[in-house]
Amino acid sequence: MTFIRCSTLCGVLLVSVAQAEPVTPLPQLEAYTVPEAWLQPMAPLQIADNVWQIGTDELTSLLLKTREGAILIDGGMPQSAEHLLANMEAVGVAPQTLKWILVSHGHGDHAGSLAAIKRATGARLVANAETAMLMADGGAHDIHFGDDILYPPVRVDRQIQDGEQVSLGDLTLTVHFIPGHTPGSMAWTWQSMRDGEKVDIAYVDSLTAPGYQLVNNPRYPHIVEAFTSTFKTVKQLPCDLLLTPHPGASGWDYTDASQSTRMDCADYAKKAEKTLREQRKAQQAD
Repeated sequence: MTFIRCSTLCGVLLVSVAQAEPVTPLPQLEAYTVPEAWLQPMAPLQIADNVWQIGTDELTSLLLKTREGAILIDGGMPQSAEHLLANMEAVGVAPQTLKWILVSHGHGDHAGSLAAIKRATGARLVANAETAMLMADGGAHDIHFGDDILYPPVRVDRQIQDGEQVSLGDLTLTVHFIPGHTPGSMAWTWQSMRDGEKVDIAYVDSLTAPGYQLVNNPRYPHIVEAFTSTFKTVKQLPCDLLLTPHPGASGWDYTDASQSTRMDCADYAKKAEKTLREQRKAQQAD
């Protein structure tokens, strides 16, 4: 498939939106800073017939369009709300037609803007119980980061169980619980059309443990077992096309899609499994 930036596809409508977009990154928060590319606005990028990346250069926010409205998966940093709403309108989605908001996990770089997006759209937020608790606290009391990455609290409207589905129009997404990066980490799978063919798309949460205590962790004693189970789950997902909250983790480069070296779900899990094994071994040796 040819990857098309909306500034090319959407003609005059996107010219005005692009001109209104800041050419510099969104501002950093006072409480904590993140890599600049996480805050770099980008024009919408079409991934499949009804799937758009509308987030920033290195944070994924997916917009799924149907005749009955739209679904957003992940909202990036708290500063991203206005950018996301502008990109929705750029691809023909009025804010009030956003019906569902889904999420990969409850960290501030993916759930940060969701309170503002909910207020602006009236969409209903969906997550599992673990993620719902973390988002209700605005990221406070995180198992690994404590109160270091706070964001505006947001209430979940529908709590889901593993294997449950969310539907809108002719689109149905299935949730898969993949604990590890957080206890409430999730993957979402669905079918879309791409180049005239059906494709199974998997949006899979991060499989990393950045700075995590993997040995004798009192707050997450079964973290290694959780990751082990998750790797098995991810390897078995229907996965013609893999997308991840941090695009580089799965080989994507949203700034130049032609340079992407995308991987499938099995390779994604195997790579993470190897990294985690080495990380745990190093901690055991200390």
